[in-house]
Amino acid sequence: MTAAARSAPDRLLAVLATFDHGHPALSLSGISRRAGLSLTTAHRLVGALTEWGALERDADGLYHVGLRLWELAALAPRGLALRQVALPYLEDLYEATHENVQLAVRDGSEVVYIEWLSGRSAVGVQIRVGARWPLHATGVGLALLAHETPGFQQEYCAGPLPAFTPYTITDPGRLRRSLAEVRRMGVAVSSRQVTDDALSVAAPVRGAAGRVVAAVSVVVPQVDAQVPALVPAVRLAARGISRALGWQPEQAG
Repeated sequence: MTAAARSAPDRLLAVLATFDHGHPALSLSGISRRAGLSLTTAHRLVGALTEWGALERDADGLYHVGLRLWELAALAPRGLALRQVALPYLEDLYEATHENVQLAVRDGSEVVYIEWLSGRSAVGVQIRVGARWPLHATGVGLALLAHETPGFQQEYCAGPLPAFTPYTITDPGRLRRSLAEVRRMGVAVSSRQVTDDALSVAAPVRGAAGRVVAAVSVVVPQVDAQVPALVPAVRLAARGISRALGWQPEQAG
């Protein structure tokens, strides 16, 4: 579709979509180029978004995402609202382990991290709030994928499964077996899937209706990971968040 054929909402969204973790600040020409819009159109749309507060312009003339979008994001039930409910339990999990603690939700075929707690001595991870990774490559992603519908799982397993280390699951059959194991055990263990020095243990978080809405994990150095000791702590955190969201396991099933 040509730029001229795109609707006004499409063009506005294209401008906002030019910003990501690799491009947190952009010039007007940069926005124009990345959005596939003429400089005149980009100037008009950026001006409207800046006036409304969706974008902000700094002293160097670069544009950033504005606080007005942050205010709107705070209303998302799977974003800051979920984070506020979960934070006390994430802090408890961090105090019990002093390792990386994460909370994530599914968006399409990816996980989006909405909270991350890390200690100074914890293993380095390629994660930050707002980061996205394919479902099959992370512990939280496996915990979420394992509780999706059979149709969604079948479609995901049939799709491309990119590798990030030699240990990343890329075989559809192996992935299906891993998901069955997650459902059987109630936790997902992901070893060296994104980096070859980290292992994560993740558990699903359920909403009031019992549906899995998020996943919580702890990430530790793979070389000395004590999985049996981590599983109860992660399960406890996930159950606490679930109860805070209204889930009543004694009434489930």
